[in-house]
Amino acid sequence: MAIVGPGLITGASDDDPSGIATYSQAGAQFGFATLWLALFSYPFMCAIQEISARIGRVTGVGISANIRKAFPRPVVYCIVAMLLVSSIFNLGADLGAMGESAHLMLGGPAWIYLLVMGLVSIALQIFVPYTRYVKYLKFLAISLLAYVITAFLVHIDWHAAALATILPPVKLFHGDYLTVLVAVLGTTISPYLFFWQASQEAEEVQVRAEDQPLRKKPSQALQQLRRIKIDTYAGMAVSNAVAFFIMLTAAATLHAHGHTNIQTAAQAATALEPLAGRFAYVLFSVGIIVTGLLAVPVLAGAAAYAVGEAMHWRVGLEITPKRATKFYVTLGVATLVGLILNFAHFDPIRALFIAAVINGVLAAPVMALTMLMSRSRKIMGQFQLPIYLQVMGWAGTIAMFAASVAILVSSIK
Repeated sequence: MAIVGPGLITGASDDDPSGIATYSQAGAQFGFATLWLALFSYPFMCAIQEISARIGRVTGVGISANIRKAFPRPVVYCIVAMLLVSSIFNLGADLGAMGESAHLMLGGPAWIYLLVMGLVSIALQIFVPYTRYVKYLKFLAISLLAYVITAFLVHIDWHAAALATILPPVKLFHGDYLTVLVAVLGTTISPYLFFWQASQEAEEVQVRAEDQPLRKKPSQALQQLRRIKIDTYAGMAVSNAVAFFIMLTAAATLHAHGHTNIQTAAQAATALEPLAGRFAYVLFSVGIIVTGLLAVPVLAGAAAYAVGEAMHWRVGLEITPKRATKFYVTLGVATLVGLILNFAHFDPIRALFIAAVINGVLAAPVMALTMLMSRSRKIMGQFQLPIYLQVMGWAGTIAMFAASVAILVSSIK
């Protein structure tokens, strides 16, 4: 826990309530047939997140600031606008799932829980300095063990699950299965994760007097790049393992008993109770709430960093609100608008769909720009990427381009 930080928090926040809903739906609809995606996406996630982290640590600023330096302004404005909109819809869906889960467990009006958790998330981000807040986020990441434990509370055919993890069912690659496959990839490799991890590496440089951007202090490179690799690989392993166990649990319970139409994380938890018992239901529901508390600040923070860097504002969670007013206003407004979507009775399924489409369309171009920046001497100086990162980064970019085309085709249909 002393070594890991931005990578662990980024990976853990990927398993937010909307992600839990997607993974539950995948397992419920197709059983073990989606488990292989956890292994397939892992190297691509590791590559693009490590590259993003390297850019942040080498330059001392985030993805948005570097895009602004390297490309025409309309490019960065377009990307940031799309990221902001998708983050707001994602925030609304996550907050809604948290409120609904608290309502199912504790009773009472769901809107009270929704309002309290939304306002608490905003207050923590604004009033708690980054150096303390990051410890809180790391602690919340441990809550993801709830989904690992839940899997061991139900009966699972481990032989069949292991086979499905290794062998993709090629014969299913059409129709609804392809749509779910794209949804899982789009949920796993999301643009806000690139922006967040790069900005957190830049934040670490700003809050630690002994650290400098690697372009200014190359002597720190060996230690810092090694730490980034360990941190990123560990964080993405947590993310994919949790996704795997959620799909596994849903497959062994919901799919096995014919509950194939799961739309939200709260629905998955409710359907789980009669099949796996009260304890499994409570674990699953608590996981939704706690992962939401982890993911909401990451979603809002990523949007605020992206907007602030694009507009050349002072940004940083360690900086006081007085000195970075526009940054904190962006962060608070994004969360509040997501909160208001729930009170405006905006369909959470619709919100998730919109966020998924925008993320799917946005991920590949951002990955391509990130790969181009990582090869630029103007940005990276002497810190060129190793061959394996170049290969995996571009392979992941091509995979996400294919996924984004599939998302657009499925949404047109």
